[in-house]
Amino acid sequence: MLDTANYSPRLKDLYKSTIRAAMKEEFGYKNDMQIPRLDKIVLNIGCGAEAVRDSKKAKSAVEDLTAIAGQKAVTTKAKKSIAGFRVREDMPMGAKVTLRGDRMYEFLDRLITIAMPRIRDFRGVPGTSFDGRGNYATGLKEHIVFPEINFDKVDEVWGMDIVIATTANTDAEAKALLKHFNMPFNS
Repeated sequence: MLDTANYSPRLKDLYKSTIRAAMKEEFGYKNDMQIPRLDKIVLNIGCGAEAVRDSKKAKSAVEDLTAIAGQKAVTTKAKKSIAGFRVREDMPMGAKVTLRGDRMYEFLDRLITIAMPRIRDFRGVPGTSFDGRGNYATGLKEHIVFPEINFDKVDEVWGMDIVIATTANTDAEAKALLKHFNMPFNS
């Protein structure tokens, strides 16, 4: 049985034991607090037109995202009514969840070691999807690459946005941090 009181995620231990020292040496930080670290990971599923036709689709997205994240997902709602798309204000349109702490490290570990290798024709994630402030955004075309999703019970295959927020000041520092976590960049 897993002792949860003394349990620490594998990537968190890796960060503390080797990545911090490697980053400090690589960028010459004078203070340990300057070393970049992961801040949070935000996951988002947008249902779009499917949610307009069937309100149960947004509930399905919330359930799937909750299973993937291991934490309750929140329903995202339309901010404005758009008559051309038949969207009303406050209509459920998708799901999102913000991961921090141990759950964040666990998700990143599952994303890199389990989910990404299961993607068809996977050649790595783009190394240019940084925002200029050390945050990385990527997406998946199918959420079914996660082992938590039972393929037989899926009624709709969703795309998924993944934003990894770090405390790095520059894109180069953030990319180096994610490379130490074995993020499979293609460039």
